Amino acid sequence: MTTASGLDQVAAAATRAAALPPPGSARLRLAQARAAFRLELRKLLSGGSGVALTLFGGLPVALVGCWAITAFVLMARGGNVARELSGSANVADASQVFAMIFQAFALAMIAFFACLMVFLNLVRRELRDKALHYYFLVPARREVVLAGKYAAGVVATFLVLGLSTALSYLLLYAPFLRIAGPEVQRFFLAGPGFAHLAAYVGITLLATIGYGAVFLALSVHAKNPILPALAVYGWEWLHFLLPPALKKLSVIHYLSALTPVPVAEGPFSLLAEKPDPLWSVVGLLVFAGVLLALSMRRVRRMEVLYGED
Repeated sequence: MTTASGLDQVAAAATRAAALPPPGSARLRLAQARAAFRLELRKLLSGGSGVALTLFGGLPVALVGCWAITAFVLMARGGNVARELSGSANVADASQVFAMIFQAFALAMIAFFACLMVFLNLVRRELRDKALHYYFLVPARREVVLAGKYAAGVVATFLVLGLSTALSYLLLYAPFLRIAGPEVQRFFLAGPGFAHLAAYVGITLLATIGYGAVFLALSVHAKNPILPALAVYGWEWLHFLLPPALKKLSVIHYLSALTPVPVAEGPFSLLAEKPDPLWSVVGLLVFAGVLLALSMRRVRRMEVLYGED
């Protein structure tokens, strides 16, 4: 009985060993990246990190929600919500309002600082908690672990920001269902309403990928990444004042080119040709890939010195 049980255990262990990918194979590295991804995703979506990310990502929803509540209150009192809030009752105005909120607030501020909060801490948090050496002691390549952590950061941040973008978009049109219901229905069912929604969610994903790669690179290359991060924010915020050649070095320049409803940059902006949407997507993905490769190369030679951090 005991012998049979022991043989069963040996057979089960042999089966598990046979199922493992061979050492150094792409399958093994992919499995290790998935393990790091699952571990980091649980960290980001649970506890204080998940609450902070959700609250921060919910700010655009709160802003648009306050606007919608005010609109409904004015309508209940018999006020002309169109003139009081937006100037007219057509869907084009609502589209323009959301485009401005998305580009100036949800994209340039919320997406930027949400990515800063998440990706800057993928490595810095482990250094602060004196736990980074445990990752380095794992029998897995450091760059594989970093890739898994980066993928988890992209997924967690996009889940929150993508949902926030979709809810904000739908909330903005809610008051117009009463004052311009047929026009709103045509806009969504026979017009570009859902295409615009998909575009805004896709831009949010690209912003997460691009800004995430920027802040991950800062976290592994700079001892104090806060000051460089603030410099990046200033560069991105004032990109409309930059000469056309320098505009091409900002992430927001390519993201704004993808917005389905264009937004004027103001009278002081320097005119520059908008990049082609396809090249904007390809360029941002290549840019993120290069920064991720540099981060993986840096982490491969990184030394854990807690006393100097």
